[in-house]
Amino acid sequence: MRLQRILLLRELGVGLPAIADVLAGAQEPAAALRVHLQLLEKELQRIGRQIESVRTTLRKTEGGEQLMAEEVLDGFDNSQYEAEVVEHWGRDAWDRGNRWWDSLGKDGQLAHHVEQEQIAQGLAAAVAAGADPGGDDVQALVARHYRWVSHAWTPDREAYVNLGQMYVDDPRFAANYDQYAEGAAVFIRDAMKVYAERNL
Repeated sequence: MRLQRILLLRELGVGLPAIADVLAGAQEPAAALRVHLQLLEKELQRIGRQIESVRTTLRKTEGGEQLMAEEVLDGFDNSQYEAEVVEHWGRDAWDRGNRWWDSLGKDGQLAHHVEQEQIAQGLAAAVAAGADPGGDDVQALVARHYRWVSHAWTPDREAYVNLGQMYVDDPRFAANYDQYAEGAAVFIRDAMKVYAERNL
């Protein structure tokens, strides 16, 4: 029965700390679900803004219009990842990353997003062309990706390989790359591993 409750709450998207509170009797399941529903509704609003932001960016990019940082970044809220980052890497990691992000300002944040977009599109083109993850052109893109990652954090060989694996294992990251081309997340993971072995 306990396992079934855990699985049900996880299936509904309730986080592990809230599930622990429910199991310990500190919180009623209905209260946990109510809080979770509020968070989902906020996330839905954020995603709606993000969709509109992507539509605007796409329209302006295709029309040769200038992008405005506020339009591109609307709906992007990195605070949604705070609890997860703190749980995995500690409060200091979150604080350092947050300070770095804030220090970029709107223009720097926009440039960071645009760089990621260009890298992802280049990788998608490589996937579509059937390129070798270890090929020179692909490895040049991965070197660019490594520099992009290193703006906030400089991974060693093991960390960079693990990051690539996370791009495949975490559905959020996989979707972020696979939206450009089917199999792009696996492709970048393989290419990152080659880069790490050769260069880190």
